[in-house]
Amino acid sequence: MKRYVIKLLKDEVEELMAIINKGSHSSHTFRTAYVLLNCDEGEYAEKITNEQISKVLKIGMRTIDRIKKRFVEEGLEGALERKPSARVYEKKIDGEVEAKLVQLCCSEPPTGYAKWSLRLLADKMVELNYVDSISYVAVGNTFKKNELKPWKVKGWVIPPDKNSAFVASMEEVLDVYKRPYDESRPVVCMDESPKQLISDARKSVPMASGRETRVDYEYIRHGMVNIFMVNEPLKGKRMVEVTHFKKKQDWAKLIKRIADQLYPNAEKITLVMDNFKTHAASSLYETFEPQEAKRIWDRFEFVFTPKHGSWLNMAEIELHVLNGQCLSRHMSSMDEITREIAAWQNDRNNKNSKINWQFTTKESRIKLRRLYPSIYG
Repeated sequence: MKRYVIKLLKDEVEELMAIINKGSHSSHTFRTAYVLLNCDEGEYAEKITNEQISKVLKIGMRTIDRIKKRFVEEGLEGALERKPSARVYEKKIDGEVEAKLVQLCCSEPPTGYAKWSLRLLADKMVELNYVDSISYVAVGNTFKKNELKPWKVKGWVIPPDKNSAFVASMEEVLDVYKRPYDESRPVVCMDESPKQLISDARKSVPMASGRETRVDYEYIRHGMVNIFMVNEPLKGKRMVEVTHFKKKQDWAKLIKRIADQLYPNAEKITLVMDNFKTHAASSLYETFEPQEAKRIWDRFEFVFTPKHGSWLNMAEIELHVLNGQCLSRHMSSMDEITREIAAWQNDRNNKNSKINWQFTTKESRIKLRRLYPSIYG
């Protein structure tokens, strides 16, 4: 093997030292400078073997020989300059192919498959003669560019088109949300959600440096509880109640508590809630004496969100926050859930956390125009 001898001139040594000591340079330039200075066999240089340089700089012997060869054959500038790769990559996806890929992704998957995968799409592109060959990585990069996720399906409650009942209830709710704050006539939202009582079958492994907390997939189920969420968006206050069941009587007792404990001095309480069968005057009459049921009922103005329109209920937003901040873990008893929720509720109320509702009737007639028979039809 040919041996390349490096003998640096004074100005070359000064240039290489300047690279090492100051300025911003690429890693390739720094590495070349260190190798050349250590390989220098000039009059005043200290001779160091390639093995020693490789050990100190943590680089291979072939890399050292390649740098020395370039210096001898091309000079200092040639050694310091990084040559572009000689490989030419053929672009697999141009605009036309990309359009066909997006169209294919948005179509129904083949029989026997629930959804498209990257490899399935790559194979189909070749099968349809759109390209001679393509990797699933290239398909994935195209989806990143176009923000497509064919492997992901999101559950969504979709109202039918031209739904006059939906838009009438929606606009009623949106009109209520426009009302200014009035202590004597508060606007309150109410929603409910189940929560499983779960304990770990095995002890969890705590978090450590470089390792996440590990929770075993197996768990022990201890039944269910129901969580009522009551919040007043304009005031930034909420009240959460945990019950064993979600029966008519449970809802009726909650309504009485709202009227007599939360807003005893209010002239009228506007309560926005979902249109469940338990949310009716009959629940009050099945729970209390007729005079008491009528008294409680008269304290309220009930406003119901439309069917498939629970997203219009701001209490659902609060429930989402509660689940994310407090309940996204295993809890084995009703007492534990009640205690943790009470701490969360007090903290969030003390922070006066409010919901900044932005959706208006004007926007609904633009963004949801397909729901309006007179506009869409």
